Amino acid sequence: MAEPLKIKITIAGRVYPIKVNSVNEEEGMRKAANQINDLVNKFEKNYAVSDKQDVLAMCALQFASLIEINAINKEQDLSEATNKMNTLCALIDEHINK
Repeated sequence: MAEPLKIKITIAGRVYPIKVNSVNEEEGMRKAANQINDLVNKFEKNYAVSDKQDVLAMCALQFASLIEINAINKEQDLSEATNKMNTLCALIDEHINK
């Protein structure tokens, strides 16, 4: 296993040293930081927020809610697919048993 890479990520004007285990992990961290910074800038432009902690809390809520919404949608999609498969199996059974 290779040595972790030490990188620096800037979020909301603060620099954070982070260790990553691969180039892909580094790319993911940098992309995530860019998304956070873009959202911070959007919130600061559109809302009268002076405290960075409030802005970062809003960012955290935005990203966490997206994860939860996707999980809910995935669960609903799986349930719908299961129902369709059960209906199809019932039709096939009905056809075979004729």
